[in-house]
Amino acid sequence: MPAAKPVWAELPVLPASELVPLVQAWEAAGVEGVWAPQIFGAPFTALAAAAAVTSRIKLGTGIALAFTRSPLETACSAIDLDHISDGRTVLGLGSSAESQIEGSFGMTYGKPLSHMREVVGQVREVIAKGHTGELTRLEGEYCTLDLSHFRLLRPARRSAIPVYLPAVFEKACEQAGAIADGLLGHPLWTTNWLKDRVDHSLKAGLARTGRSRSDVDVNLMIFTVINSNRAEAIADARANIAFYTQSPQYLRYFTEIGFGNAALAIQAAFAAQDYDAMARACPDEMVSAITVLGSADDVRAQVAERAVHADSITPVVPQFGIEPDKAALYRQRIAELFYG
Repeated sequence: MPAAKPVWAELPVLPASELVPLVQAWEAAGVEGVWAPQIFGAPFTALAAAAAVTSRIKLGTGIALAFTRSPLETACSAIDLDHISDGRTVLGLGSSAESQIEGSFGMTYGKPLSHMREVVGQVREVIAKGHTGELTRLEGEYCTLDLSHFRLLRPARRSAIPVYLPAVFEKACEQAGAIADGLLGHPLWTTNWLKDRVDHSLKAGLARTGRSRSDVDVNLMIFTVINSNRAEAIADARANIAFYTQSPQYLRYFTEIGFGNAALAIQAAFAAQDYDAMARACPDEMVSAITVLGSADDVRAQVAERAVHADSITPVVPQFGIEPDKAALYRQRIAELFYG
């Protein structure tokens, strides 16, 4: 386990016959927690299934899209999962890309930092006081909740559920430092971005609200492909990096890490719905700058270098453009290297 940091796993949606033995094996191996991402469907479903067959492992929404449902529904879903799991829920909330929120989901994106601050505040109010009858109207710029006649059937399992916020850019890191219990590092981050941008921004957010570094758990999600055939590893990760590059709002990030022209070409191919061209426009250097890949020894060393900046890590298999059997193989290799 690199740098002796707790290790989390990412839980995909799987048939019960595969999900149950997988999460039970992870728990037996000492994995700290599992994150279930929201690509489209809400992550609470897979986590509830995992909760029913485990007893220790933490269960994190990594991430739940914050702007696609009412803050009341988000709070109630987290409360339900916390009851089912006997207090093991971690609520990761993210903004995603404007094109996905307003295009695919048809919801308001707005100004993501202020929108997220509002959602976090309302969710926390419902968790803490939804059973007391104290809540009346929670006024917001994006959502106003009239809770005058709302009351939970019983108190939440805990008066506060840890909230983790993801980030790509500096301001989001700063906001996590100011208001969140955890910062969920984006798997697009390179080692240099961590060194040059993340640490400073997190400290600025902590200082703004008088908090210390120990008040925020930094968990790094890291795209990880363990394969001694480097060319094959890059090929297996390429479509995944191209997918994450499609959003115009990430263009500044790719420009600043030296791949602005490639990002523009990928975005143009995406606009034309030419997915093969997206992959062709994604150069090897871009894939390997973002993805930790190579032999087990290579991967161990690269992850250890990034883990210096974190409290815990989550090596994740690329989600897009990879066959299920290959993804399962890479999950197994991650388990062999990092779990126990």
